[in-house]
Amino acid sequence: MERADKGLAFMLQYENVAWYENGKVRILDRRIYPTRVEFVECTTHQEVTKAITDMVTQSAGPYTAAAMGMALAAYECRNMGEAEQKDYLKKAAWTISHARPTTVDRMTLICEGCYRAAEVAMAAGLDVSQAIVDHTVRTNNDRYNKIRRIANYLVDVFPKNGKILTQCFGETIVGQMLAVAKERGNDLKIYCAETRPYFQGARLTASVAKDMGFDVTVITDNMPAFAIQNEKIDVFTSAADVICQDGYVVNKVGTFQIAIVAKYMGIPYFATGAPDRGHPTVDTVNIEMRDPDFVLQAMGVRTAMEGVKGYYPSFDITPPHLVSGVVTDAGIYSPYDLGRYFNDGNSGEYSIVV
Repeated sequence: MERADKGLAFMLQYENVAWYENGKVRILDRRIYPTRVEFVECTTHQEVTKAITDMVTQSAGPYTAAAMGMALAAYECRNMGEAEQKDYLKKAAWTISHARPTTVDRMTLICEGCYRAAEVAMAAGLDVSQAIVDHTVRTNNDRYNKIRRIANYLVDVFPKNGKILTQCFGETIVGQMLAVAKERGNDLKIYCAETRPYFQGARLTASVAKDMGFDVTVITDNMPAFAIQNEKIDVFTSAADVICQDGYVVNKVGTFQIAIVAKYMGIPYFATGAPDRGHPTVDTVNIEMRDPDFVLQAMGVRTAMEGVKGYYPSFDITPPHLVSGVVTDAGIYSPYDLGRYFNDGNSGEYSIVV
């Protein structure tokens, strides 16, 4: 099977995101990459769920980890009868899909696809775990190829040799965006907000850009306005954890304030991805609040006095009037016209592939 991750950076290769083999799932620990390259090894699907909850993997990484967790769950119940296996996998799918509250809709789609692949494998007498792994590769290929189409539309709006500001780690779109730019001879300069408290921009986005041969600069989270003004940044872009059909974009906390600055400074903000079927309106979104102690430290070193309180929402919500366009696999849509995406017959970024 041809792989759509060919030629992308190390951490975008499927095996280096999350992988099931021989009764175990290994997940690249993005909390410490690139300082160290280490994998967290899980022997139960509950351990995979905890790894997702604990931010071992981030951005789109949890979706691959969830699928591999389903392969592991199939291994755990391999000696049960067919009915018991199906019941076990349904329960595992619920557990894994609810690892993080804001992304339940997408995770549920991933786990449902794995469950359907398991049903087909059981009926054919095949190895269920391997069938789920094969399904995951097909699903990842489908998603990576869709994101390649998104990247083509996104790079269309970049000026030649432009300066691009990102937020957090957009995973596949970062790699595909840079691959398309390289093919077109567009020598972009990438600016990454560091994205505290896990520093995904500094550690992950910057690493992918560097791996792929681009000029990349890290700025702190309180520098976007100065950088846009003084470095003459051309475009702000981010992926999204949820894109509501009413045009609200949910992404790593800090996206909203950069979108405000971009609007004020007169540069466009393009969000990438497809609208989510499960989120017709913004009031369906549940913003995840994480351990506030994480904002009182930097990479394990405490920065605040004992007794000081922290506050840590994982995501914020950017309203549609700050979004220049939502770049999908079917073209660029106005945030006020996202309902047309599905009416046009498109399936979404996270669709079930069996």
